[in-house]
Amino acid sequence: MKHIQITDRIYGNIIIDEPIVISLLQSPFLQRLKDIDQAGFFQPQIHHDKHTRFEHSVGVYYLLRIFQAPLEEQIAGLIHDVSHGVFSHCLDYALGGTHEGKQSHQDDIFEKFVINSDIPTILASYGFDSKLILDETRHPLKETSIPDLCADRLDYSLRSSSVYQHTPIKTIRDIVRNLTIRNNQWVFTDYLHAKIYAEIFYLLNIMFYSGLPSAIMFRTVGDVVSYALKKNYFSYDDLYKTDSYVLAIIKKRAKTDQDLSLLFSRMCNPKGITNNPDHYDCEVVCKSRIVDPYFLEGKNIKRLSKKYTKWKTVIQQELKPKRYFLKFSD
Repeated sequence: MKHIQITDRIYGNIIIDEPIVISLLQSPFLQRLKDIDQAGFFQPQIHHDKHTRFEHSVGVYYLLRIFQAPLEEQIAGLIHDVSHGVFSHCLDYALGGTHEGKQSHQDDIFEKFVINSDIPTILASYGFDSKLILDETRHPLKETSIPDLCADRLDYSLRSSSVYQHTPIKTIRDIVRNLTIRNNQWVFTDYLHAKIYAEIFYLLNIMFYSGLPSAIMFRTVGDVVSYALKKNYFSYDDLYKTDSYVLAIIKKRAKTDQDLSLLFSRMCNPKGITNNPDHYDCEVVCKSRIVDPYFLEGKNIKRLSKKYTKWKTVIQQELKPKRYFLKFSD
């Protein structure tokens, strides 16, 4: 195959002709991500449109390609989400423990998951060392800590802004056009675009990433998956198949298991669930995200919060995990 063409909601028509990237895209481990929902569990009344981990993974790769990151880093961007299990970060709440609130399960198993996939063989066949691809310190444009920008954070937020906020594609592409790279860091070309992007990200966080709808989704989906695992309706390994595969089992079992049926109804119909700190059934902790991008002012590189002083308070507020106290109406 000489090339692959992908129509992307952010970047338009993407032509991929790099042989190693084509081979990786054809891997069943990457193809599986087409059936892993980016948000977790698609709920039309909340998410409006479905987008997948595959779409996001291609987006991260392509963003790095646009800005001429090394091919090694582009590859790292393409495979960065390959270890996500079913229902994305909802799985953190199904498995419990330290994963809840941190949403770190996918990262914790990433290296082992990749090593046990066909990806190292594909990389080796093109002369790439998987150890170097897996070394996060080599890929500063792909991944950095909050509140800095990285290709992962940029792509998922711009993609979310299209899906959830219906941000015009012209605005999104204008944000991308006004990005540049300085000293291996993402930098906006001016203050205005840094501020526009940061405020978009902030609204996404309070409404979706760490908002009440997500807290309800994380808990209800997590409860269904956890219960089904304990009942041996599917195995731990099944969690790394697809959303559709696991969902079909849940639907079938819910017809004869009254407890699962109740949990599944909460998962599918969350509107009756409220946040009530005075009278609640369970507490949910959500990871909170915020950005403080760099921008150019003349020849100088500045933080948004240095000029937009209000942003310092926003950062302090949004870096704290969000806690919700859920009361079920059934």
